[in-house]
Amino acid sequence: MRVYGVDFTCAPRGAKPITIASAVLKGNALLLEEVERVMSFSAFEAFLDRPGPWVGGFDLPFSMPLELMRDLGWPASWKKLIAHCSAMSRIEFRAALDGYRATRQPGSKYAHRKTDIPAGSSSPMKLVNPPVALMFHEGARRLLAAGVRIPGLSENASSRIALEAYPDLLVRGQLGLRASYKSDTRRKHTPERRAVRREVVRNLREGKPLGIALRAERKLESALIDDGSGDLLDAAICAVQAAWAAGRRNYGVPRDAPRGEGWIISAGSPSRACIRPRADSHPAAACRRRR
Repeated sequence: MRVYGVDFTCAPRGAKPITIASAVLKGNALLLEEVERVMSFSAFEAFLDRPGPWVGGFDLPFSMPLELMRDLGWPASWKKLIAHCSAMSRIEFRAALDGYRATRQPGSKYAHRKTDIPAGSSSPMKLVNPPVALMFHEGARRLLAAGVRIPGLSENASSRIALEAYPDLLVRGQLGLRASYKSDTRRKHTPERRAVRREVVRNLREGKPLGIALRAERKLESALIDDGSGDLLDAAICAVQAAWAAGRRNYGVPRDAPRGEGWIISAGSPSRACIRPRADSHPAAACRRRR
């Protein structure tokens, strides 16, 4: 099976491209063949049109919290939600989220999806560090336009399966590696961060934590470790998460996932690690053990 992992950005360019890991799943081994750098949204759209069957893990939020949709009167149907948000310019979309946040009480400025709690992820309405709301605004519309199948959000007969991935869930939550492993600032490309990337790659090679063993030629494996931005490694992790989901019923999306919110694959499974909440996290995301 062809598997892709996509490290997405809301502003692709030479200095910060969309990074795509391309691999083949054979049993429990994921053979990483290449990592591509996509410099424009048109090139990303062409990638989405590649014929299936394939399964892809995409590092961007696919939807918004139901609480936000309800409070703002936005459509709860995913396709209608995407159409509604796509009709807004980036400035208008940003203003809508800023205005909503201003109405909320201190300590609960951000609404969260159900999946954000076990994943330890930021609210998809967050606009800075990282600007995941803008990633949703640019990415989700293109997934819808491409006609890919998104379990739990957009069911159709397509053999191109798109899943929401989140590399930090694997690194921080499931491997328990708390130290930073990446930065977009070159002066922060330190030996300490490189050592963490090496440890992540070692675990992936051993099939930890998801039972999918990453295989790559030495040159490509070294590139995952040497890339200080972490983009190459994040794309590879997204591919590992997608490969894990490929062997699960409904691609790992639980039956009780709220309709319209989506789900981060492997959230809540199979880790016993403690996930520390992000600065914008819901209080219920406090450090806990998984079962």
